[in-house]
Amino acid sequence: MTLNRRIFLGTAAATVAAPMVHAAGHGTPNVVVVGGGAGGATAARYIAKDSDGAINVTLIEPTRTYYTCFFSNLYIGGFKEIDDIGHTYGTLAASGVNVVHDWAVAVDRDAKTVTLAGGATLPYDKLILSPGIDFVDGAVEGWDVSAQNAMPHAYKAGSQSELLKAQIMAMPEGGTFAMVAPPNPYRCPPGPYERVSMVAHVLKESNPTAKIIVADPKPNFSKMALFQEGWADHYPGMIEWIGEEFGGGNVSVDPAAMTVTIDGEATNVDVCNVIPAMKAGRIAELAGVTDGNWAPVNAVDMSTKADADVYVLGDAAQQGDMPKSGYSANSQAKVCANAVRGALTDSRVFPAKFSNTCWSLINTNDGVKVGATYEATDEKIAKVDGFISETGESDAVRKATYEESEGWYAGITADMFG
Repeated sequence: MTLNRRIFLGTAAATVAAPMVHAAGHGTPNVVVVGGGAGGATAARYIAKDSDGAINVTLIEPTRTYYTCFFSNLYIGGFKEIDDIGHTYGTLAASGVNVVHDWAVAVDRDAKTVTLAGGATLPYDKLILSPGIDFVDGAVEGWDVSAQNAMPHAYKAGSQSELLKAQIMAMPEGGTFAMVAPPNPYRCPPGPYERVSMVAHVLKESNPTAKIIVADPKPNFSKMALFQEGWADHYPGMIEWIGEEFGGGNVSVDPAAMTVTIDGEATNVDVCNVIPAMKAGRIAELAGVTDGNWAPVNAVDMSTKADADVYVLGDAAQQGDMPKSGYSANSQAKVCANAVRGALTDSRVFPAKFSNTCWSLINTNDGVKVGATYEATDEKIAKVDGFISETGESDAVRKATYEESEGWYAGITADMFG
C-alpha cells in the first residue's frame, strides 16, 4: 500500500509532510518506531540523522507533548513545574523523522505492517517498539485503571502526575498518604522511594503532622539504606514502610471508601498512590513478541527472540541486568539504531555497549545515585561493573550529585528530541 505524502495526525493543525512510503523491501527502506519516549525518540532521531536520508523513519506517538517519567517525582515534590518535564516533537520532525500522532493498534509481522487507530497502515522493513509499560490486570485487589482518578498510579507522567500532586496538596491537616509499591521488575524512574521522599518533602512544609504509609511486597529495594537514612534525617516519624515480612504484599484497596487493607487491617487514607505490577506496553503483546509480560530480546542489537525484524527497547524489554530506566532506554536505542542502520545500509556496526545511572532526590540538594556499565553476551545484557552513593556522604557531595542529575536531564532530552 502506498500512502499519501501527507499523513493525518489527529487534527488538521497537526498534519505534517511525510516522506514517500514504499512497500516494505522495495526502494528506500522503512523503519517504523512505536513510542516516542527515551527509547523510541532516540532511536528514530539517530537512525534519521546518521542515515542521511537513506532510510525513511516514521515515529508513532499518540501524545503531542511528552512528559518524562524521569524528574516527574521532582514535579510532585515542588522542585519542577509540569512544563519543565514536557517536550514536543517539532525539532525531531524538522530533522527528518516523520512524526505521526496516533495509536498503533496492530502489527502484522507476516505482511510487515503497522495499523494505526486512524486507519492508516504503514509498511516497515524494521520495526522498533518502545511502548513503555502497562499494568498487570488484578495485580492489586480492588484496583484497575478505572480507579486511577480516585487512586492515581502516576506512572505515566503528565495528567496523572498533576492529579496526584493536587490530591497531596488537598490533604487535610494530619491526613494519611498511602502508597502501594510494585513488585520487581518495575519502571524506575519514577522510582517509588524517591516519590515517597518528594511527598514527604511537600508535606513537611505544608502539612507536617501528615503520615505516609508504604505497603511494599518486596523485602528490600534499590538504594534502601540511602533512602532510610534520608527519611530518618529529613522526615523523622513521618514515613512507615511495611515490607513483605510484615504483610506489605497482602494488600487490597477500596477506592470508593478510600481504604487500604494491609494484612487484614483496614486503614482510612486521604490519598492512595497505587503502583501495580507491570508488563510491556500493549502493542508488544499485540505484535506477538512477549512472553506474556515482557519482550525477550537479543542483547547484541535489541531484536526480539520472536522476530529478527522487530526490536524492543526500554521498559518493555526483557534484556537481562539493566533496570527499566530512561537512561537504559536511551542507551539501548543507540545500540539498536546502529544495528538497524547497518542492516539496511551496510554501514559499520559497532560492538554493543550499554550504561545506566539512576539519580534520586531525597530532599533539597540531597541527591543519591546508582549506576553500572554493561555488555552484550549470548544470554543477556550483563553487568560489568557498578557504583552507588554511600551513606554518610557530605552535603557537598550530595548537592553535586543532584546538580549532576540536572545536567543529565538537559543532555538526555536534547539527545531524544533534538
